[in-house]
Amino acid sequence: MPIVLASASPRRAELLAAAGFSFAVDAVDIDESALPGETPEAHVRRLARAKAQAGADRHPHETVLGADTVVAVDGRILGKPRDAADATAMLTALSGRVHYVYTAVAVAENGAVRDEVDVSAVTFAAMAPGDIAAYVASGEPHDKAGAYAIQGWAARFILRLEGSYSGVVGLPVAVVHRLLKP
Repeated sequence: MPIVLASASPRRAELLAAAGFSFAVDAVDIDESALPGETPEAHVRRLARAKAQAGADRHPHETVLGADTVVAVDGRILGKPRDAADATAMLTALSGRVHYVYTAVAVAENGAVRDEVDVSAVTFAAMAPGDIAAYVASGEPHDKAGAYAIQGWAARFILRLEGSYSGVVGLPVAVVHRLLKP
């Protein structure tokens, strides 16, 4: 079944293509700010549903896929860093700790939206300030939730992953498959 991916994320498109899904990309633009007191799970669910619905408004006769990912540590949402200093602060907060990656997937089809949230636990090794500075200088953290890409240079700092690798990248493919099944 061809779908519309309502996301500009090249990583989501790569994951869908690698898993054999047929899709077109039509990214939507929504306000991704967290609401006061919003939990990480509620936040990603709301945004994934909003993206899917915005895409469905433009493609009312298509199946539209929306997704959103955040990293959370101590219940605090870490989105994409604003700048190098913000990326450094995020990575410092993650260093030597377990954090959680929340990725919501929403499918809009025939006037209804269904969703699921995937949660993975990631354990980072302790990172020296020089390691953090070098990683931030690489530019890789710039557009990534939590300021890291598990599929990139940050892999050297990952001690343990409990959950979905593709979910941490930005799209839990097994969840997509389950939600798209008739």
